[in-house]
Amino acid sequence: MADTQTKTPETRAHTRAPQTMVLPPVDVRRKRPPLLSFLLRMETLRKASRVVSLLALDFACLYAALVVALMVKAVVRDGEWAWDASLHEARETIAFAYLVTVLLFARSGLYAERAQRPGIARIVSSLFQVTVVSLIFALVNGSEDYNSYYIFYGTLVFAVIILGSARWMYEKVTGMILRAAGYRRRAVLVGSGRHIEDVAHALRDEVHVPVEMVGFISLTPRPDNGLRSLGRIEDVADVLDVYRVQEVIIADPDFPEERAVELVDTCHQRGVTVRVAPSTMEILVQRAELVPGTSVPLFELRPPVFDGIDYFIKRSFDVFVSLLLLGLLSPVLAVLGLLVRLSSRGPVIYRSYRPGIGGAAFACLKFRTMYSDADQRQADLESLNEASGALFKIKRDPRLTPVGRFLRRYSLDELPQLVNVLRGEMSLVGPRPLPQRDFDKLDDWHKKRYLVTPGMTGLWQISGRSELDFDDLVRLDFLYLERWSVGLDLAILLKTIPAVLLRRGAY
Repeated sequence: MADTQTKTPETRAHTRAPQTMVLPPVDVRRKRPPLLSFLLRMETLRKASRVVSLLALDFACLYAALVVALMVKAVVRDGEWAWDASLHEARETIAFAYLVTVLLFARSGLYAERAQRPGIARIVSSLFQVTVVSLIFALVNGSEDYNSYYIFYGTLVFAVIILGSARWMYEKVTGMILRAAGYRRRAVLVGSGRHIEDVAHALRDEVHVPVEMVGFISLTPRPDNGLRSLGRIEDVADVLDVYRVQEVIIADPDFPEERAVELVDTCHQRGVTVRVAPSTMEILVQRAELVPGTSVPLFELRPPVFDGIDYFIKRSFDVFVSLLLLGLLSPVLAVLGLLVRLSSRGPVIYRSYRPGIGGAAFACLKFRTMYSDADQRQADLESLNEASGALFKIKRDPRLTPVGRFLRRYSLDELPQLVNVLRGEMSLVGPRPLPQRDFDKLDDWHKKRYLVTPGMTGLWQISGRSELDFDDLVRLDFLYLERWSVGLDLAILLKTIPAVLLRRGAY
């Protein structure tokens, strides 16, 4: 009897025999009665605070974008800062613009809870939709002042900058507050083998809300992954109750379908969120198209190439932005070139011949960051490689010059690739081109990333860069290829700036 009384909840979760639990009929769409939620966890107050604060933030940013756009117009046209006129005109248009913005933001889930709230790509896309809707409304109303149409695209540019930055800061600040308050999403991983460890590692630095990884439930004999084993899949109901789990993450591309249905039903009956870490096949199926006229439903996976209007839009975007950046950064490029010249012997620009689209080699331009004999010394350093898969990375590479180390740290050595973009050899955003040495070590399935033009930056650069496993990096490329849009390209470019400044995963 004494032994039974001293058992902990964890021990009971392991030793309790699986039972068939009869639950009362319940609408699984509701986690708990609103009044009980408000009294016990203040969920209602927290949700209201989130929505109200985001609505106020969006209003302030949209109003500021309108005012700034109008003031820039006044300066360009009349050479004066028209404060009063800009404020007056902004007050006349803010109501309609704000209404459309709120409706489209809500449709895109931008007022949802932190874990479900999308990022900058959806913000840019929604703001573009707001601009289109507002412009159509103006045309239908028969506005003849075509000069006033500047307010649409001018406000769009400043709204992306102001509102996007404010939303990013909001996520950072509220995340810090939640961390300080000790708020955590209590999560359990379900799966097998290394998949559990990979997903757990990726969630350690979760941007939205810190994740408290309670442990894992494995379908296979317990893997040694540093997490607490919570038992077998049959014990999932008890684990959810004992540990007050808020989220279950399925981290296994081969998870049995029958088990998945049972698991989802068990979780939803208890108000527990279920999420799935996608496999490569699940990413591919996003683009699948039904083939009609077959006795068995078949889905065709088309190659993810940019052609037609998609190619025209992407290429126009690349040319315009690269020309703009070359013009703005020309003084910086000149200073960096001089530093490279003075730091060591050798050319300022290093031409790294790399496979591009279709595997055809091109000269990828970079500021030289290594001593002139770097290529000859690489074979001697292979044993020190710290990257996985085909990549070659060393944190303290002895071949780097002092200036080169600084350039690498902040990715400034990549800036000459803007010329590659103008030539059409690269795109601003796309899968990063690998050196020939790395390309030769790729598996066949990795080479799908060479179906499109390589990019200066991509999902690699904003998702941890050198900290990620190589296969995970390739899957990010697949994800980009399947979900490409101009909004996604712009979002990646904007996110590259803080990723570079914070030196996340760079060496």
